[in-house]
Amino acid sequence: MNESCRNIYQLARNVAGLTQIEASERLGVSVRALGNYELGNTIPHGDIVADMATVYGAKWLGYEHLRLSTKLGQEILPEIDITDIAKSVLVLQKESGDVDDVKPCMIKIACDGRIDRHEEDRWDEVTKEVFEMAGAALSVVFSR
Repeated sequence: MNESCRNIYQLARNVAGLTQIEASERLGVSVRALGNYELGNTIPHGDIVADMATVYGAKWLGYEHLRLSTKLGQEILPEIDITDIAKSVLVLQKESGDVDDVKPCMIKIACDGRIDRHEEDRWDEVTKEVFEMAGAALSVVFSR
């Protein structure tokens, strides 16, 4: 399992103010199973994570579970920072400005419905900025 995935389940439980015993009872799993999830020894099934997100009041947990515990998530989902809503809002504003800066280029390249060979490097820059803005937007959505 991805090392950074090891404690997302424990973090969500702790923020919810639940002990492992309380959480395991509400989730219908053994304390041992919950401990193994929190230690990174086993990856919980998606249904368990959905229950955790509900019980813990942590919508971000499902996103982070997919991002960190699956190869596809690691490849396509942007990193988020949910620790500080004010910072998340400011980063979103900054990233939105960066997208505004590349918008004319994005429109020019996309107008003909294709990306020509000589446009590929610039398009990579455009999509990088859009990807970063997507991560920033999700950080705002999932901030506590």
